[in-house]
Amino acid sequence: MQKRKLGKSGLEVSAIGLGCMGMSQSFGPLPEKKDAISLIHAAVDLGVNFFDTAEVYGQSHHNEELVGEALAPFKGKVLIATKFGIKVVDGMQVLDSKPEVIRQSLEGSLKRLKVETIDLYYQHRVDPNVPIEEVAGVIQNLIKEGKIRHWGLSEAGVETIRRAHAVQPLTAVESEYSMMWRSPEKELLPALEELGIGFVPFAPLGKGFLTGTIDKHTTFGNDDFRSKQPRFQSEHLEANQVLVELIKKVAAEKNATPAQIALAWVLVQKPWMVPIPGTRKLGRLEENLGAVGVELTHEELSDLNDALSKIEISGNRYPAGSEYAKRAGK
Repeated sequence: MQKRKLGKSGLEVSAIGLGCMGMSQSFGPLPEKKDAISLIHAAVDLGVNFFDTAEVYGQSHHNEELVGEALAPFKGKVLIATKFGIKVVDGMQVLDSKPEVIRQSLEGSLKRLKVETIDLYYQHRVDPNVPIEEVAGVIQNLIKEGKIRHWGLSEAGVETIRRAHAVQPLTAVESEYSMMWRSPEKELLPALEELGIGFVPFAPLGKGFLTGTIDKHTTFGNDDFRSKQPRFQSEHLEANQVLVELIKKVAAEKNATPAQIALAWVLVQKPWMVPIPGTRKLGRLEENLGAVGVELTHEELSDLNDALSKIEISGNRYPAGSEYAKRAGK
């Protein structure tokens, strides 16, 4: 597995990481614990050393506990990123990055992950009630105390990133990015390059759409969050098939799969970009990691980007006015 450095921080990770959220929520019935642990072990065997989780993933911190148990045999050989800043209160997600809450969250994460230090600690979403400078100051102290090595922001806006970075340099910013969602190219990526901050794209496969396995006839259960997202409604799935057909065409030419082309496209954008596709299946894991070996030439990338520029994606990322929409890019 190739390695990459996240910005100028010196933090070196596998070129593709593993997003673990789906093992605890969001994509229908959960896998058996033993199967999830087996998949994480397989990822380590295949060269993945970068695993992404969060305090809020799954009921009662299920995902952190799962990841902690699975990676306990590999201490010192793997890097774990987790997140603070979202609490569940009366069944609802609430933003809370007060200094004392950050410290409480950190202690809980350390215990569940069975580690003494968090490798990369993200603020999960920006809390409008706590100045980012105050959050950065708390993180700075925790780094000095040896409880955190690196920190980052998730789904933050450029102004917030600059203010945070001025207090305590950020190692990475995590946001959605794929052929289907290219908004970060406008302001976020240029700012990260300027500041020397790494980028960790989540949902680089468009939450499964770019694999070519979803069409207008696909239905999602109530326990699958895609059932509530505009872009996964039938009319938008049909309209966006033009993107899938483009990816399939390139995949055929490169003797690769659509998922591998989608990930190779992300990887070729910047050397400080590390996608974290999630999966529950060994075959998909192996397929995703195979994207590292797919090379897009300058001419192929130019042609692909030219074709992409002519495709207008149908359907919003989140329901208009929803909490998810309101929290992004702050």
